[in-house]
Amino acid sequence: MQLSDRQQEIIDEFQFFDSWMDKYQYLIDLGKELEPLNDSEKNEGNLVRGCQSQVWMVVDGDANHVNIRANSDAAIVSGLIALVVRLYSDASAKEIVTTEPEFVEAIGLSQHLSPTRANGLASMLQRLKAEAANLIAKA
Repeated sequence: MQLSDRQQEIIDEFQFFDSWMDKYQYLIDLGKELEPLNDSEKNEGNLVRGCQSQVWMVVDGDANHVNIRANSDAAIVSGLIALVVRLYSDASAKEIVTTEPEFVEAIGLSQHLSPTRANGLASMLQRLKAEAANLIAKA
């Protein structure tokens, strides 16, 4: 599935909800479905800097196929992670580097996230794109 199709699916899902309280609850529910990380993966090397809550991200694979697993100690942040993982996991490193997360603006997250959560989301995306760029450089 193309990343543009994945983004559209996310946008369509969020249009189903009328209120931001419902959207936040959906984010929390998405976060609960994340694959847990092992305690050994919750280390300094996997910690995403710039997030107020703790976020750990593990990126595996190669330039052709990137697998992303991540988790947080905060409920809404875990939901944001779930959206990022859903969009970018199993994509190529080039797709990750070149595809902006347009769903963030389209579903209104940019207007409804607190500044600390917005900064955390930006830090997650920056880290992911840097990891993808490293995979391209190794190829």
